[in-house]
Amino acid sequence: MMPLTMAKQGETVTIRKITGRDEVRQHLTELGFVVDSAVTVVSKIAGNLILQVKDSRVALDRTMANRIMF
Repeated sequence: MMPLTMAKQGETVTIRKITGRDEVRQHLTELGFVVDSAVTVVSKIAGNLILQVKDSRVALDRTMANRIMF
């Protein structure tokens, strides 16, 4: 498994695991990041990501993106 920050721009990956404290995992789940769902990397700027999750785009900083494994 690798963190989401390792995915290339334009790549679609499937989430395998979300790490971190319960509050962090709950917050990411509320944003649409759930295990076995697909996420597309729209763009990467200085390690920060803009992601397509279901029908919305979400921006995550590097530390949050590192908690999502694919």
